[in-house]
Amino acid sequence: MSLPTDTPLGIADTLGYLQHHLQELAKQQNASEHAINTTLVALTTQLQQLTQLMTGPAPAPAVALPPIPMSLPSVAPPSPAPAALSKQRARPKLLSPPDFSGERSSGRAFLNSCMLYLHLALDQFTCNEEKIFWTLTFFKDGYAAKWSKNLFRQEADTSIFPIQSWVDFKQQFRSQFFPVNAEADAINTLEGSSYYQGNRTVDDYLDSFLILASDAGYTDPRTLVVKFRHGLKLNVQSQIATMPFG
Repeated sequence: MSLPTDTPLGIADTLGYLQHHLQELAKQQNASEHAINTTLVALTTQLQQLTQLMTGPAPAPAVALPPIPMSLPSVAPPSPAPAALSKQRARPKLLSPPDFSGERSSGRAFLNSCMLYLHLALDQFTCNEEKIFWTLTFFKDGYAAKWSKNLFRQEADTSIFPIQSWVDFKQQFRSQFFPVNAEADAINTLEGSSYYQGNRTVDDYLDSFLILASDAGYTDPRTLVVKFRHGLKLNVQSQIATMPFG
């Protein structure tokens, strides 16, 4: 559309802008109509395909599947987790007690070593009889072997082993193989000089002193300190001379 030649410039610019805008709107309308028509064609095609599927021939019958077996295949159990494997650690090797010949001076140490082994390997023994028989296997010679032999002789005569419990065995062992006058012997030792440290280390001296004090029944702290210091080497005594009593 052309404007008259006598149209003012301001109006001409405005009309030119409006004309351009109307042309752009027309282009957009044409594009929209084209998109709508394309969409309608696509929808029509889809509706025709859907109608054919609904009104077409019946589908072919489904193929029968083979029957499922009732017995399921065996499945191997899962392997243990790493945490479970770490718990299955090997036990430390236990040392058996030494052979025992019956000396009263070593009876306490032997019984202690047997009790320690039994505590650490408790699952290896199912009853008191096994504990007793295992302990007797170390009675190899001396009075201990004779005492063990006498027990089995009594069993052969009566068909019953004379000691039925581990508690009874420990009591009879103490009466047979512990020092008879342990308290009196310990007191005599502490009143003499044979318990002195000598060439032993302070740790070894302390261990033996504590055993003697326990056997002697010493409980007074002042007496224990005086006895202990008196048995130390002179150079060690000088180092602890300023230590307070009690």
